[in-house]
Amino acid sequence: MQSQEFEHVLAAAAEVTGEEEFVVIGSQAILGSIVVPPSALLVSMEVDIYPRHAPEAAIQIDGSLGDGSPFHSSFGYYAHGVGPVTAKAPLGWQARLVRREIPRRVAAKHTAVAWCLEIHDLVLSKCAAGPERDWEYAREAIDAGLIDIEVLFERIADLPVGARERDHVEKMLRGITG
Repeated sequence: MQSQEFEHVLAAAAEVTGEEEFVVIGSQAILGSIVVPPSALLVSMEVDIYPRHAPEAAIQIDGSLGDGSPFHSSFGYYAHGVGPVTAKAPLGWQARLVRREIPRRVAAKHTAVAWCLEIHDLVLSKCAAGPERDWEYAREAIDAGLIDIEVLFERIADLPVGARERDHVEKMLRGITG
């Protein structure tokens, strides 16, 4: 997903919900921190979002802009309406969100602002989720030099998962970072 597609999804979510601020927690949250991320970090065709002040409206996003919707069929990318508990990010992630203004679209009634997971929180949330594709994402971000390894390791203790899962995340990251 490219930056203009990301902006399109956010602008469409604003029109559908009437909300103007959205939290982005999935892999595309990188577009809040990095202007031109490595292409390997942009392979997902979905934006995981919820309205910041009305998370319950995520269902409207899923219904109108989600997987299999006319929006998805028309553009090839889509929004996945999620909630605040979906993110397995380190404690305090909400205070570290990165703000990105979305340019107003022609004939739009609403503006949109994306509040994106900060890159270290993003990578750790991907690691805590655990699928192989999420570990590949973490590896790509680390290899691209986008991550401060010390910050990553400092925040592992704050992941909202059990001790066994935190130990696994640390072990896997040590393997990636050498």
